[in-house]
Amino acid sequence: MTILPLSLELGLSYGKITCEDSWKWDRIDRPFEDCDLWYVWSGEGEMLLNGHTYALSRGSCFLFRPGDLTLAKHNPHKPLTITYIHFPFPSLEVDLPDAYRIVSDSFMFETMLNRYVETLLNPRFGSIEEAKLMLNLLLIYLNRDDLDGHSKETSASHHLEQPIREVASFIRQNPSMSHSMENLAERAQLSPRYFSIKFKEIMKVTLEIFIIQTKIERAEHLLRFSGMKVTEVAEALGYRNIYFFSRQFKQFTGKKASDLRKSTSSELP
Repeated sequence: MTILPLSLELGLSYGKITCEDSWKWDRIDRPFEDCDLWYVWSGEGEMLLNGHTYALSRGSCFLFRPGDLTLAKHNPHKPLTITYIHFPFPSLEVDLPDAYRIVSDSFMFETMLNRYVETLLNPRFGSIEEAKLMLNLLLIYLNRDDLDGHSKETSASHHLEQPIREVASFIRQNPSMSHSMENLAERAQLSPRYFSIKFKEIMKVTLEIFIIQTKIERAEHLLRFSGMKVTEVAEALGYRNIYFFSRQFKQFTGKKASDLRKSTSSELP
């Protein structure tokens, strides 16, 4: 697959908007002349694209191409909130992502979408170059999603993948917290037992091991770059027993925390 060029041109039309109650989108008689990346944050609706009908809900993502015929509507009681990014069709021959998918990792994708729009709405030094990079990253992400073979049909698995991955991101962002199955399951709005099953299915590791791995990864970073002592790192990450921390560190990294601390200390000026 050809990697998309960093020389992608930016369009003048972009934004994040909640559609009006009476909104509809009819381009059956006016096919697209450029490309349009279109993502649904919330709401319900229906999209007709070149004769195929797709249900619209959070995570629905389209990449419209020149010549595409579209007709869309939404439930006025649950209006669509969307991000749209128009851009010219690449002049070089590249493999654009598939036309439709349910985004598998909405947290990361939504972060990039917001960054793109905010960069252009609040221009500063290097904004255009940054926006081009963000657009390239968005399209690379979609291509990777297609290559990974994610299903393009809405299903229970896709609806569950989003809250599970958001919980995983929350754990990574807060490695020092004392996470409980019950609190995390509540965060995902699932029962503890079902949450445990789906977490292992989606993340390919049990919740308990994932939490430990996250702590140990953070510990290794702190030992390498912060100048903190082993006891300080263990305490910062919620370990009450330094020996238990040391055993877990060796088990997951194959290295002694004390040896890593010594080696990095010797490298400091």
